[in-house]
Amino acid sequence: MRERFANAIYSVLIVALAVALAFLSTRFAFVADWSHAHAASVGEASVTLLHSLDSPVEVVSYARRQGGLRAVIGDFVERYRRVKPDVSLRFVDPDTDPNAMRSAGVNVDGEMELRYQGRSERLKVLGEAEFSNALLRLSRPRERIVAFLEGEGERQPLGQANADLGQFVGTLAERGLRAVPLPLANIGKVPDNTDLVVVANPQVKLPAAITGALVDYVERGGALLWLAEPGEQGLDPLAAELGIRVLPGTVVDGNGEAFGLGDPSFVAMSTYPKHAITQDFVLTTLFPQPAALAQLADTRWDMKPLLRSSAKSWNETGHIPKAGENSDTIRQDAEAGEIPGPLDLAFALARLSPRPGQREQRAVVVGDGDFLSNSFLGNGGNREFGQRIFDWLLGDDAQIAVADKAAADRSLDLSQLQLTTIGIAFLIVLPLLLAGSGALIWWRRRRRR
Repeated sequence: MRERFANAIYSVLIVALAVALAFLSTRFAFVADWSHAHAASVGEASVTLLHSLDSPVEVVSYARRQGGLRAVIGDFVERYRRVKPDVSLRFVDPDTDPNAMRSAGVNVDGEMELRYQGRSERLKVLGEAEFSNALLRLSRPRERIVAFLEGEGERQPLGQANADLGQFVGTLAERGLRAVPLPLANIGKVPDNTDLVVVANPQVKLPAAITGALVDYVERGGALLWLAEPGEQGLDPLAAELGIRVLPGTVVDGNGEAFGLGDPSFVAMSTYPKHAITQDFVLTTLFPQPAALAQLADTRWDMKPLLRSSAKSWNETGHIPKAGENSDTIRQDAEAGEIPGPLDLAFALARLSPRPGQREQRAVVVGDGDFLSNSFLGNGGNREFGQRIFDWLLGDDAQIAVADKAAADRSLDLSQLQLTTIGIAFLIVLPLLLAGSGALIWWRRRRRR
């Protein structure tokens, strides 16, 4: 009886210990990452950033219930929550209200919105570099002032018409940028507290006074974004100051068929020249009826291309067939001054800044403004590419470097002779050895009998 009583007490203690451990596991957790290069955890730079954030971070993911995307996103965000417990994740099903999702600009399953201290930023790519750098940009407290030239028929920064930039400027406001009008015809000079000036496709020829004020702003070290279009007039002095020439005509690209485009004047791109703006950028962008740009020989800028059309492109100066029309008749005409591609559609310019306390002056010229308009902003990575341009121009391109956590390369390069030798060894030699060892064991056991 004593032995049975001891066994019963032992069993009760084991069950009690198991219950206690199960209860404690709901209150406390221990996580250890033993994967190669700690691939299941965020890097040291991301950990440092998370420790510097003094407010909660909310992540909203627009992922469908079907499929396993929600589980992947949840596991990814959990890596950040282990470092910063007040990182929250909420899912919204795009199928419940498709119209609301489209009005919000959501067109990718799993698209995420990061919210921090009243500001937000959208992500279409799930990765530590993209996620951490978005948090880094949201953590910068100073509001930036972006002045949009107005008064000459430019695209309205707050307008909701198809050609206006209201939706894109709304995303800038969520990231801490304040858009203000710049009526140079009235004030005559760009204010000194302006962080960036945007010239978005004037519809009439700019007066010499306005062009002179823009040139003066650039000479004083101001950052500039010029969204050019074919046929613009009055901006030649600004182009000369930047070392840029806008080529005549509209770029057409025969490579658009690979993207399913029926209009040859719509240029799509999925590969980009190397630059800080295009680094690790993998999304496809669409540029409707862009103008080609050329670099002048005598320039004081360090000029790098951002967008480049394919070898099947040229700057068409004649009639361009619209979608649905026969485009087989369009041909390059060298006598009309049409230049064969590849053609540059955007440049990033940098030089030493004349402003005290500022190291570098930056400017970007893009031969298209439609890609940021309300009509085309949701195409591919147009929104993200525009955000990258603004980040670089405003000096917010400081990125968190994420080390490559891919598994070590364990591949073997074998010659045909080595492969044949291995095959013979496994298919012939090894079976003979096994058969021989079995026969030897059988023979020795038989002798013992």
